[in-house]
Amino acid sequence: MGPEHFWWGGWGMFPMIMPIAMLIIALIMIYLLFGRGGPRSPGWENDERRSPRSRESESAIEILKKRYARGEISREDFEQMRKDLED
Repeated sequence: MGPEHFWWGGWGMFPMIMPIAMLIIALIMIYLLFGRGGPRSPGWENDERRSPRSRESESAIEILKKRYARGEISREDFEQMRKDLED
């Protein structure tokens, strides 16, 4: 039995494949922990950045002001929309 038997027979490929399999498993675990925003703490629903309820609590005029501040709408559009909301 020469070296050919070691590489092609039985468990010969296992030492070469195992590190690759471990790397794939480690990458999957890292993605599951951190790729989707990290582990969730018990009170994560109360976090303003993640909670959809925080958006509901903003008034329409506050949203309008933020849109104007970000440059999404022009001054004329802002004034017209503000006027419409105040009526």
